[in-house]
Amino acid sequence: MTHSDPFTHPMDNIEVRPLRFDYTKIEMQDPVWSRSNPLFSIYINALGIHVPYFERFLVMAFRAVRDNIDNEILRKDVTSIIGQEAHHGRNFIEFNKFLMQRYPEVEALDQRAKTYFETRLQKDSQKQKIGYIAGYETFTYLGGMIILEGYDKWMKEADPVTRSLWLWHQVEEVEHGAVAFDVYQYFYAGNEWYRKWMIVKSLSHIAYETWLAYFPMCKKEGYFSSPFKAAKAIGFYVNFSYQLAKNALPVFSKKYHPRTHQEHSFKQNEIAVGWRKAYSKGEDLRDLNNHAVEKLS
Repeated sequence: MTHSDPFTHPMDNIEVRPLRFDYTKIEMQDPVWSRSNPLFSIYINALGIHVPYFERFLVMAFRAVRDNIDNEILRKDVTSIIGQEAHHGRNFIEFNKFLMQRYPEVEALDQRAKTYFETRLQKDSQKQKIGYIAGYETFTYLGGMIILEGYDKWMKEADPVTRSLWLWHQVEEVEHGAVAFDVYQYFYAGNEWYRKWMIVKSLSHIAYETWLAYFPMCKKEGYFSSPFKAAKAIGFYVNFSYQLAKNALPVFSKKYHPRTHQEHSFKQNEIAVGWRKAYSKGEDLRDLNNHAVEKLS
């Protein structure tokens, strides 16, 4: 099978795809981009604010240890995740700038995330960095599966550009979902308790940072104008966060590996398979309308 064959296991032969998205094409310049579930738009926008700075953190931390990895396959996977995450980071930093036009609070949150991860990069030990990355990547991987499997519920009717951004991101997060785990096991296989602690720590960080953005975004969009709307907004935040935590339960097993996660072992997501196939054919996947997504599946 070729390097770009979309029918291989998605965690094999990870491909770096240097896509760039044009946010000036977003319909009505509206950040609430999903008509299927507007609150999903707000939640995922909020979650994504600090993500590009984590991705930069990952890139720098993995570059520092890559040459110390003797396993050729793992070293190749590390190079691939560095490439994928570097492109994710560039696109989402630009998306944060787009969000700032609607939500002034994003500027301070963007700077907060930048400072936090730059500080961690300077102060944390190698074990802390690799452990945190392994913990955090647990949830980007699980989030990728949840979003792709729930595509119709989350974004069947949505702005083509923003939907395309998140489809690309989630497909690739699933593809490199085992790399950070494997790097941690390579260096610190005997420290199982520390891996589990970092899962809890990273989820706490993700949930807190997401709430800091989610609340003012919901307020701006009128969700706190009545008790019913407020309950609906808070309920969505709690439910999606719960889904992330629930899907993470198998991760605490000593026998766990991302390739054997119960939600990923038996079949591949049809949209993800179609997306990879379309990319391998050279199709432009940066502005997918409804008909184009239907063709993928």
